[in-house]
Amino acid sequence: MVHMNLFEQLMYYYQHNGLYVLSQFSRHFLISVYGVLLAAIVGIPIGIFIAHHSKLSGTVIGIANVIQTIPSLAMLSIIMIGLGLGVNTVIVTVFLYALLPIIKNTDTGMRNVDPSILDSGKGMGMTRLQLLRLVEIPLSLSVIMAGLRNALVLAIGITAIGTFVGAGGLGDIIIRGTNATNGSAIILAGALPTALMAIILDVVLAWVEKRVDPAKGAN
Repeated sequence: MVHMNLFEQLMYYYQHNGLYVLSQFSRHFLISVYGVLLAAIVGIPIGIFIAHHSKLSGTVIGIANVIQTIPSLAMLSIIMIGLGLGVNTVIVTVFLYALLPIIKNTDTGMRNVDPSILDSGKGMGMTRLQLLRLVEIPLSLSVIMAGLRNALVLAIGITAIGTFVGAGGLGDIIIRGTNATNGSAIILAGALPTALMAIILDVVLAWVEKRVDPAKGAN
């Protein structure tokens, strides 16, 4: 009966606050995507570069690892000093945390390209740029996509705490629930869409990852 009451409260909240939940869902999604896109724009070229300059690989990945060890609330607070409250602070935080999986997977994917295929390309007279564009990136794309997938799921969790710096998102609903006297249904109203977003994006990107995998595509 308790569970039924909770479910009824949840449905009641959605019926009366549906547009608000939808707007916060959209805001949460966009903040996460913008942060990961920025990380991809920066991280993929870095991953490609260190794959060709192995001496730098350990240092760059080590720096990205150090960033990951900083608690997300502490990171938000540090960035807030420079950027103030709002969406930009959360986007930059997501960007920093998303760098590691993107750089690491790009580096790994590029290194895993069969050297004999590269030699064949060179034998055909391909330039380094042509090898990169036509051989290395296509063959490592599925591994790069796996990095983007991990980064995006991570980003959704980080964006949820963006409410502490006034960025909005589904974290706002969760915080409202924790401040309410009987806020379990309100907490669920924010937590369930957050989990659903992460699951859907993970499934969609896993499908894309398989589609761009040259080994699977050949079968």
